[in-house]
Amino acid sequence: MALSNDERIAQQADEKVQSIPIQKIKPNPYQPRKTFDEAKLNDLADSIRQHGILQPIVLSESVQGYYIVVGERRYRASQLAGLTEMPAIVKALTETDMMELAIIENLQREDLNAMEEAESYQKLMDDLHITQQDVAKRLSKSRPYVANMLRLLNLPKSVADMVRTGEISGGHGRTLLAVKDAQAMKRLANRVSKEHWSVRYLESYLADNEPKKQTSQKATKQAKPRFIQKQERQLKEQYGTDVTISTRKQKGQITFDFTSEEEFKRLIRQLNRER
Repeated sequence: MALSNDERIAQQADEKVQSIPIQKIKPNPYQPRKTFDEAKLNDLADSIRQHGILQPIVLSESVQGYYIVVGERRYRASQLAGLTEMPAIVKALTETDMMELAIIENLQREDLNAMEEAESYQKLMDDLHITQQDVAKRLSKSRPYVANMLRLLNLPKSVADMVRTGEISGGHGRTLLAVKDAQAMKRLANRVSKEHWSVRYLESYLADNEPKKQTSQKATKQAKPRFIQKQERQLKEQYGTDVTISTRKQKGQITFDFTSEEEFKRLIRQLNRER
């Protein structure tokens, strides 16, 4: 049977389980999960009161105290349960180790919402100066999957918050990126949430209500050679935005679309990394 992330770290650790005062333990600054289900935390706290902590958390020691590497839910629930100390394995880890392990643990347990997952990928890329391909390899994901998740970071804050809270799904969010006007996107997102549209229905709605300009652009794309269309699709997946390739005689042009300053900066960072 495959070991969990906690068990794998614990098995590799030379240190024995120690009892650490809760007041000396600090949350992992690289924890990608920003929201914790209060009801589930209370249930876990009740279990801890009754049975104790069955599996030690993993900590990294620093001059400021102990930082959580794995086990933040248990830490928070233990606080609710009124514990004053916790069983823990203390490991010597770098900041990079802490960040990677925190993200990997949450991704393995599917505890992150779509926005937190996208932000985790971006943080790995920014802090470790790595590419989408590197992230995909480290986390056993496909590169197109990582690229598609990163596209969510282009959503306006109001729509991104709806994905974060579960009002709409990540699939809805990515589909809504076809709507270039932020206010129109927000209105449509509210309708998707209120009327419980599926992602497929939303795609169909957008296809039926495309502006003539976009329809004209589609016709232009269809007239392009197939290998150009293929390259456009690959670049769109790789960079998480619409890409247009145009050729005329012996010259050509590649255009990357962006709808905000933040999206522009993200594209520049990625292009610089892959030079």
